Amino acid sequence: MEYKINCIGILTSGGDAPGMNAAIRSVTRTAIFNGIRVKAIYRGFRGLITGEIKEFQTQNVSNIIQKGGTILKTARCDEFRSSEGRKIAYERMKEEEIEALIVIGGDGSFTGARIFAQEFNIPIVGIPGTIDNDLFGTDATLGYDTALNTITQAVDKIRDTASSHERLFFIEVMGRDAGFLALNSAVASGAEAAIVPELETKVDQLAELIKNGFRKSKNSSIVIVAESEITGGANGLAERMRIEYPEYDVRVTILGHIQRGGSPTAYDRILASRMGVAAIDALLDEQRNIMIGIVDNEIVHVPFTKAIKHDKPLDDKLMGVLHILSI
Repeated sequence: MEYKINCIGILTSGGDAPGMNAAIRSVTRTAIFNGIRVKAIYRGFRGLITGEIKEFQTQNVSNIIQKGGTILKTARCDEFRSSEGRKIAYERMKEEEIEALIVIGGDGSFTGARIFAQEFNIPIVGIPGTIDNDLFGTDATLGYDTALNTITQAVDKIRDTASSHERLFFIEVMGRDAGFLALNSAVASGAEAAIVPELETKVDQLAELIKNGFRKSKNSSIVIVAESEITGGANGLAERMRIEYPEYDVRVTILGHIQRGGSPTAYDRILASRMGVAAIDALLDEQRNIMIGIVDNEIVHVPFTKAIKHDKPLDDKLMGVLHILSI
């Protein structure tokens, strides 16, 4: 018998990321192109439980490719963490005649999706949407490029003040468990250093920074810090500086949620469009429990188990580039 999906559900979950709307648009229109009905689920897995579901047509996703955030909203859902909550979600899917799910989100979203898929034998395909770029098996995630550009523009502005006052600035960026934003924005903005969680367990990065005389030829310095508890964050490092190295005039800037907002870059819009098409193609090919990724500009399928369980390695060579260029 020919394999056929008649209706899919789509939801966004976890932290919002620029490019999610472009992915919603791509998934919706690709599904309709293939004769598949689309049910939009609002507020992530919570909406699946509470029934915040609406059928989408092509016009529902018009004029959203350039918008940040997610038109489907996103919310935490403790109820979905329980087997009872997931059972309610499954019953809701049956009521709505939803046969498969497209989940746009990050590590936590895919963890919940994997459990849900296994419990009820549901085809689920994930699209990686997180500015942290920390999912294994893909070179890029939706929102990462936009966030990187946002950070770089902010640091450029802070550099003007740092130079005028001959100060050391610790600038905190997102990346609780991963230093991709910190390292790449440091290179892009000409920062003197990046302090990332991947290295903190191996070496005292602040002590190394001071020991290497990072200000010996400059009248200002920018250090990009990942927000991780492992690094201590920008405030923690600034406090250490005031105690251990009081001769430095230290300031802190925490960029916060400004990194998540804004219109997605062309790269994120194109990536979202490609991944949306690939997600529907994967379902039509009877794929399930996978994340759509991109490696060397080619679309790949990554099992949820790999995407979730494996740590994505930081580029040691890029850390070397930053060290060389900061003299």
